[in-house]
Amino acid sequence: MIFQSENLIEVLLKVRDRKPVVHAITNWVTGNEVASALHAVGARPIMAISPEEVKEITSKAGALVLNLGTPSPARMEAMLLSGRQANQKGIPVLFDPVGVGASEFRIDSSGRILSELRVRVIRGNPSEIGILAGKGGQSAGVDSIEGPPVMDWAARSLSEKTGAVVVASGPEDLIVSSEKKAIVENGHPMMGLVTGMGCMLTGVIGAFHAVENDSLTAAVSATAFFGLAGEQAALKSNGPGTFKSAFLDALFSLTPDQMRKGMKIKS
Repeated sequence: MIFQSENLIEVLLKVRDRKPVVHAITNWVTGNEVASALHAVGARPIMAISPEEVKEITSKAGALVLNLGTPSPARMEAMLLSGRQANQKGIPVLFDPVGVGASEFRIDSSGRILSELRVRVIRGNPSEIGILAGKGGQSAGVDSIEGPPVMDWAARSLSEKTGAVVVASGPEDLIVSSEKKAIVENGHPMMGLVTGMGCMLTGVIGAFHAVENDSLTAAVSATAFFGLAGEQAALKSNGPGTFKSAFLDALFSLTPDQMRKGMKIKS
C-alpha cells in the first residue's frame, strides 16, 4: 500500500486543528454549498471575486480553489490574478473545470489557467478530465454523459501535461499523478442527486492541501473522507434534501475511527 490510513487521518486532524483559510473563486450556483462544506470540515472559507482585492486575499490563504462553473471575463481576470499570486507565494492552486466542454469560452479559459498557472490538483468528472486531456468526452450542460474510452490514460496524460494530481470523480474516484494511482471506492449514489457535490469536493481537497504539502496525499485523504461522509449521510436521509443536511453533519462529525474503519482505497 502506498497510503497508510494513519497518514490520511492525520490530514483531517490538521485541518480541524489549524482551521486553514481557503480562498475559493467558485461559481455562484454552488458558492453557499462550498462555503458550508469548508466550514463543516473546520476550514475558513473566503470567496472574493473582485480583481481589486483577490491578490491580497489570496496572499493570506492556505489554498486557492478556482472553479469554472459560471465564467466571465471579470472572473477570469480574478482567477489569473489570484493564481499568479498563489504561485508566487507557494500557495497550492486547485482547478475545477466545471462544464469545460459546454462552450469555446470555457475551453479557452481552462487553457489559460493551465498554461499560465502552476496547478497542483485538477478535479473534474470523467468528461471534463477527458476533454482537458484531449482524449474525448461528452457532456450535457455541466453533467458528464460519457468519459474518454480509457479513463486511466486520459487522467495520466493530463497529469503528465500539467504536473498536477488529477482527480476524476465518479462511482469510483480515480486519483493519479504521473507516477502513482489510487482508486477510492467510498461514496453513495445519492451524492449524484445533489447540486454542487463536485464543487464541494474540490473545496475540501483545497482545505486538506492547505495543511498537507503532498498533493496526492491531500487528494486521496480528502476524497476518501468526503465519500465516507456521503455513506454516513445516506443512512440518515430519505432523499436529496435530507441527504444534503445529513451530509454537512457528517463532514462535521466524522471521526478518525470511522475513517480508519471505513476508507476503501486501492493503490
